[in-house]
Amino acid sequence: MYEERPSRLTGAVVWTNTPAGTGARPVLPDGCMDLLWNQGRLLVAGPDTRAHTPEGPPTPWAGLRFYPGTAPAFFGIPAHELRDRRVELADLWPTARVRRLRARVEAAAHPATALEELALEHTARQGATPPDPELRRLVTALAAGRPVAAAADELGLGARRLHRRSLAAFGYGPKTLARILRLQRALALARAGLPYADTAARTGYADQAHLARDVRKLTGTTLTDLVR
Repeated sequence: MYEERPSRLTGAVVWTNTPAGTGARPVLPDGCMDLLWNQGRLLVAGPDTRAHTPEGPPTPWAGLRFYPGTAPAFFGIPAHELRDRRVELADLWPTARVRRLRARVEAAAHPATALEELALEHTARQGATPPDPELRRLVTALAAGRPVAAAADELGLGARRLHRRSLAAFGYGPKTLARILRLQRALALARAGLPYADTAARTGYADQAHLARDVRKLTGTTLTDLVR
């Protein structure tokens, strides 16, 4: 069973996933990066451009999902270096420190809450740096369905500068981010019961077939399978 709640860390989401059954469901691209806890390991999930299916038998997971574009400053690494990857936190931070953090999460009654507390403490120690307002406005505009060119013009950003900043913040260019956010909008509407043809029209696809192709390319499966 999957559960989530807003985090005390601005824009972030705390979540847990305790799989039921034998098959792990794919993790879909969403424009975010996560701090993960699984089987005694602290991991970082980079930004995905395709669905990711965890290896091995289903096991409980806990995570902290960062608002798009905010995780690179937290972890100290450009997002594109982690694109489509899961890495040990110890690959990014000092091993001794990660060992202490791991022991702390291991001892916690609720690992997800422990991850949140660690993130809050790390952010306070770094000095709270507000999220880049231009990138936040970009995410908001693209999530609402604004074309990339129009959003860039409204922010006063040239194509090259926008692409460079997007790679560092999101792990890929703005067009890929827009495509992923459009997928998430379509999934939300379809899961709410909107017919697929209407979902396609509402989210800017040319037609239902276009929606189906894009879902297949990004997730490896069908919209019907994802809505179930």
